Amino acid sequence: MRETDPDLLIDFEDVALRREGNNLVGPITWKVELDERWVILGPNGAGKTSLLRMASAETHPSSGSAFLLGEPVGRTEVRELTARIGVTSALLADRIPVHEVVSDLVVSAGYAVLGRWKEVYDQVDRDQALEMLESMGAEHLADRAFGTLSEGERKRVLVARALMINPELLLLDEPAAGLDLGAREELVARLEVLAADPDAPATVLVTHHVEEIPNGFTHAMLLKEGVVVAQGLLEDVLTSANLSEAFSQSIVLSRAGGRYFARRSRRAGGHRRRRAE
Repeated sequence: MRETDPDLLIDFEDVALRREGNNLVGPITWKVELDERWVILGPNGAGKTSLLRMASAETHPSSGSAFLLGEPVGRTEVRELTARIGVTSALLADRIPVHEVVSDLVVSAGYAVLGRWKEVYDQVDRDQALEMLESMGAEHLADRAFGTLSEGERKRVLVARALMINPELLLLDEPAAGLDLGAREELVARLEVLAADPDAPATVLVTHHVEEIPNGFTHAMLLKEGVVVAQGLLEDVLTSANLSEAFSQSIVLSRAGGRYFARRSRRAGGHRRRRAE
């Protein structure tokens, strides 16, 4: 068995995931270090969520060599890994009881519980849960039922829950999906603060949209049909040419105030406005 660098939180070599004869993603070689903030971009079906499931130890790769947090995947107790990895996803949100009180939802993450029953939590845990909610601008929601929250509020509460375990690795699967403009910008602003914190965990953000990339993210990977189009430093990977390749159409990328914006280019010979007669 090969050795891995202890500073690597994700260390994948030629990793692939296959199901029923179909290759969902890979082979991919990917390494994430302690202080890095990654964004994974690509169209639907590109393999982004499949890759994240392997990075969260939820799914073992079909082939290749995979280490998470310095431990070999498949030879390490899954609970030992998941206790050190914070995850947000739509699948997790769908499993939360609508009557679950927000403060209970966050504090229970430290005990790997979803849906409080008769657990009793110490005040130090309660204080930490409130601190995590404050970091996401959601402390005022502590006594609310999860089912009464707006979509934007839910997404920020889920990030607070993921942070509750003091993770070494934070995985965010499309946290801004379904949000309106205001809610998206609120979430991105909170993630920018998190990205700038040197004590924050290494972070991997999955998204379809470059507009959702917070300031402070350092690296990127572009996927298309399970294959890497490009990966590396954000400014090297995020180009019009690479986005055009990943999304199979001509894309123009721009940047303003540290944020990225993308649109489809208007090709020569395209639609022209008719002149008034």
